[in-house]
Amino acid sequence: MVNAPVRVRFCPSPTGNPHVGLVRTALFNWAFARHHGGTLVFRIEDTDAARDSEDSYNQLLDSMRWLGFDWDEGPEVGGPHAPYRQSQRMDIYKDVAEKLLAGGYAYHCYCTTEELDTRRDAARAAGKPSGYDGHCRDLTAEQIAAYEAEGRTSIVRFRMPDEALTFDDLVRGELTFQPENVPDYGIVRANGAPLYTLVNPVDDALMEITHVLRGEDLLSSTPRQLALYKALIELGIAKDTPAFGHLPYVMGEGNKKLSKRDPQASLNLYRERGFLPEGLLNYLSLLGWSIAEDRDIFSIDEMVAAFDIADVNANPARFDLKKCEHINAEHIRKMDVKAFTEACGPWLKAPFAPWAPESFDAEQFAEIAPHAQTRVTVLSDITANVDFLFLDEPATDEASWTKAMKEGSDALLTTARAKLAEAEWNAEALKNAILAAGEEHGLKLGKAQAPVRVAVTGRTIGLPLFESLEILGREKTLARVDAALAKLAA
Repeated sequence: MVNAPVRVRFCPSPTGNPHVGLVRTALFNWAFARHHGGTLVFRIEDTDAARDSEDSYNQLLDSMRWLGFDWDEGPEVGGPHAPYRQSQRMDIYKDVAEKLLAGGYAYHCYCTTEELDTRRDAARAAGKPSGYDGHCRDLTAEQIAAYEAEGRTSIVRFRMPDEALTFDDLVRGELTFQPENVPDYGIVRANGAPLYTLVNPVDDALMEITHVLRGEDLLSSTPRQLALYKALIELGIAKDTPAFGHLPYVMGEGNKKLSKRDPQASLNLYRERGFLPEGLLNYLSLLGWSIAEDRDIFSIDEMVAAFDIADVNANPARFDLKKCEHINAEHIRKMDVKAFTEACGPWLKAPFAPWAPESFDAEQFAEIAPHAQTRVTVLSDITANVDFLFLDEPATDEASWTKAMKEGSDALLTTARAKLAEAEWNAEALKNAILAAGEEHGLKLGKAQAPVRVAVTGRTIGLPLFESLEILGREKTLARVDAALAKLAA
């Protein structure tokens, strides 16, 4: 049972193209918030000046809009906890760090990188945990003065409790971390810049986040945040500790975690190929969750109505591009024909369309669209499926030509042309014409129509042939059969 009011956050870093694993995290947070009538806070974690960029920030906002995610607080929306970009909240983090130091929850650490490496190597050699050994935990005023006299700089470390930390993960159940596995950790760099380990939980605390749903890769940092929350509560900065739920890894090829370097990880790839947001989100929701054992296709509204974080599976989920394409195709089939026709628009003009703009006929496309809708997997497939209508000559695939134009194809095409020339120009009559031509040459319809299809469309596979011929028209159809006969004769 989740007690209202629910407040969750989605807090990406603006570094490069959005990753589908990031989208899955956003989806689960958004669905959780909407299911419980709660609040989604969209926060930008842009404290890494070397990697963050304004272009990536704008891409993030554009991607969220394209996916159909709305947010209740954050960029362009505002809210009671503004600003929602961490780069604009530095004074807040500085103030909290000073309070942690003053309260004894944190301390200055003067250890050099070389000293840390030496002690870690020694700990490993002795079979002990190699995390920070607490060397600067209890420095005297004299020791601190000596370090500073040497000109050493210091980072700020949080003082972890010497006791086990247990919490109930919303996905994985009860988890316990022993103190030797969670050493004191840095929260502020030597140059004064706050680290993720400080800013993320501080923002969650100040924004009163009730549930943190995030990737499994961040699980190891949770005990650190639990201890920090306890300190923030005692200092009067936080009200409560949020509930944590860690979502399963999304795996790619070879059962390796899907990384930003994997081609199939980029959200932009799916937009460019013409995936529907509904289709992509439907598939991503299945990476760790299901609406029912025997059901894969559902709307986003249906997902929101059914979503329960307790139903998320802790096991890694494998990204299957073929299944993703299949689910997207099913969503395309469900579209209203007019909506499908409009959605195809970008792929019917430059730079995608190979035909001249003046060659495109909107009425012809409207006629062919219902047939194309049952065939395409992604919207970008539409271009190759309908190009035969708008090109002066079909874009003949030579492999298709070789496959279809067997010995005797010239005789078949000659007979087919004659019958097509005499036929009424509708799909049923055109089918009968090709059927009759095939019978004269001892061929069934499938074999008889293959040379005609390649002659007219340039490919062996495509939209329903007879409907395509009807829409293309008598004049162009016969001219293309003539051109094919001339090519065979040559």
